[in-house]
Amino acid sequence: MGGKSKRTFKVSLITLLSLSFALAGCGGNNNSNTKDNAKAEENGAAQTAGAADTGDKIEPFNISVFLGQAGQQPTPDNKIYKKIKDETGASFNFEFLAGDINQKLGVMIAGQDYPDMMTGNTKLTAAGAYIPLEDLIEEHAPNLKAHYADYWNMMKDPNDGHIYILPNYGVYNGKVNSSWYSGPAFWIQKAVLKEFGYPQVKTLDEYFDLIEKYKEKYPKIDGSPTIGFEILNYDWKNWGLFNAPQHLIGHPNDGGVVVKDGVAEIFADKDYAKKYYQKLNEINQKGLIDKETFVQNYDQYMAKLSSGTVLGMFDQHWNFNAAEDSLTTQGKIERTYVGLPLVYDKATKDYYRDLAVLNLNNGFGISINAKDPVKIIKLLDTLIQEDWQKTFSWGIEGEDYIVENGRFMRTQEQRDNAADATWQLANKAKALFDFLPKTEGSFSDGNSTDAAAQPEEYKAGLKPFDKEVLDAYGFDTYVDFFSEPPANPIYYPAWSIDLIEGSDAKIANTKLTELQTKFLPKAILASPEEFDSVWTDYVGEIKKANVKAYEDKINEQIKWRIDNWSK
Repeated sequence: MGGKSKRTFKVSLITLLSLSFALAGCGGNNNSNTKDNAKAEENGAAQTAGAADTGDKIEPFNISVFLGQAGQQPTPDNKIYKKIKDETGASFNFEFLAGDINQKLGVMIAGQDYPDMMTGNTKLTAAGAYIPLEDLIEEHAPNLKAHYADYWNMMKDPNDGHIYILPNYGVYNGKVNSSWYSGPAFWIQKAVLKEFGYPQVKTLDEYFDLIEKYKEKYPKIDGSPTIGFEILNYDWKNWGLFNAPQHLIGHPNDGGVVVKDGVAEIFADKDYAKKYYQKLNEINQKGLIDKETFVQNYDQYMAKLSSGTVLGMFDQHWNFNAAEDSLTTQGKIERTYVGLPLVYDKATKDYYRDLAVLNLNNGFGISINAKDPVKIIKLLDTLIQEDWQKTFSWGIEGEDYIVENGRFMRTQEQRDNAADATWQLANKAKALFDFLPKTEGSFSDGNSTDAAAQPEEYKAGLKPFDKEVLDAYGFDTYVDFFSEPPANPIYYPAWSIDLIEGSDAKIANTKLTELQTKFLPKAILASPEEFDSVWTDYVGEIKKANVKAYEDKINEQIKWRIDNWSK
């Protein structure tokens, strides 16, 4: 119930410090890593994977990769993958998720049918699908060892002490610029804010009042019916339906629990959760919720957002950023979104934004079926080097960005290309880089690791309409809509705790998810007079589930993290 998590995830979560994540992890700045990486490279760690054992001759090899999310295959002539192959010998055979993740993993596990490399998943860890990585890293990957030096103990599986997954986000170097918010919020079209003179929107009631007035005034957008509010509840991306109540009472994203004074408890059955779903029931009666919202998949949800007809939703920014890229490419800037950190009442301080955390259980692991784990880890060690990181994040100098007085910038054409999904398939290694170990913050030359976070590039790339919106609120970036986050608790976030497949805690959590998926749509769609009855039935079913086992496991792991992660 947390999320990439994340992030994923823009799907590029590189600007996450001081932001939120639903998919990001623990740690904070690591100013020593840049120096350590440089030292490792001086020691000869820059050897390419393909040429590692053959002198200067680069031997071609292929790596099969399973990505646990939907996506599109890069073009056969993709320039970044060609560069990787030319310089390291490595090429990739990607399999993207199609359909339900649990069903897919079940088939893979039953047949022990694993590709060489797989994105992290606790089901695969529990099935013994990954090999331990710590010895491989110690022997063959000094760059990775330096990269993760301050996070090594956090990466270890609390069940057996091994490292199985290389976190893709949450390791920071140098200065971190925050100009792009990737985490959870109630999102609203910029056009709605403009229509009503850029009002201050702080509470849930104010938010839905605006959406209702706009939909009434504009029943159609570009000839299609206006959709007031969307809710995504599909597969593991169920936070669109589940997670809002914790934020509305001023708590950060801990997944399925709220942690008060170091003690976690579920919130799915609490009165403050009921208040949210009763509000959704109310707005559904007014026709503001999409009638197809509970029967659509992720692709259908994204298609609606990309059409520009959806006024608002609760989601994590990285999860729908591709739809915003599509709107930008279509020239529909006014239909892109502003994230609002809503609360029930103005006396409550919002806590949506958090300091970046290590994205545990996400990123790549090497499977037990991998043909040559040493070659793979050497390749990953090569790709964490700064020159490759610049290539992944900025592209090719002169083609994808320019350098002015040592600062990376883009021309407007280059900015437009970077936001174009079709261009990305031929010119970015996005599918791979989303899950690779990566440097975040800034490079050794001071440039940001992500163009969206380069202050001068961010400002230069702002569309006139975005400048108008920000000026109206007196903000420099859209991050400024959110309160500054406090320091993360040591354990944070609870959503990254592995409940262990087959355990009482995991079974209870699965049951809770099933009950939420069944009853919450029913409560939202019920007639107002039936809402209380549906809610009572829902709470009654939760009481029958072994929720205590779930809460006990979370609290046990919170204590374990405090004991083992404290410096």
